[in-house]
Amino acid sequence: MAGNELPKDLVRARSRFQTWRRLRKGGSRIPPSLWRLAIGLASDHGISLTAAALKLDYYSLKKQVEAAADEPQSSGPAFVELPAPLMGGKQCLIELENGSGATKRVQLVGYEAADVEAIARSFWNAE
Repeated sequence: MAGNELPKDLVRARSRFQTWRRLRKGGSRIPPSLWRLAIGLASDHGISLTAAALKLDYYSLKKQVEAAADEPQSSGPAFVELPAPLMGGKQCLIELENGSGATKRVQLVGYEAADVEAIARSFWNAE
């Protein structure tokens, strides 16, 4: 950065603040969106440079930066999809064949012996 040249993001932010100051109603407070912008720039460029570039009071910006640091930061999405729990029970794959050559493949998870018997009987009795 040569001489008095400001980083481009500070120049853009300064322009946004100037526009807001031109259009605001007398005595209105800086909107939260502009404070968030200033806080982010202060973390990148320091409070002093940011305050000077945006024509903000150093101590007001410092207070905003400290308040933002105290807020809990969201570390990710509010919704997290969890996989289905794995069944710790029994699993099996059964292949059945009847006298006419028809076959049936069944995968069972968490089954009882009666389930296997019922499936086999229904298949073999369907001839």
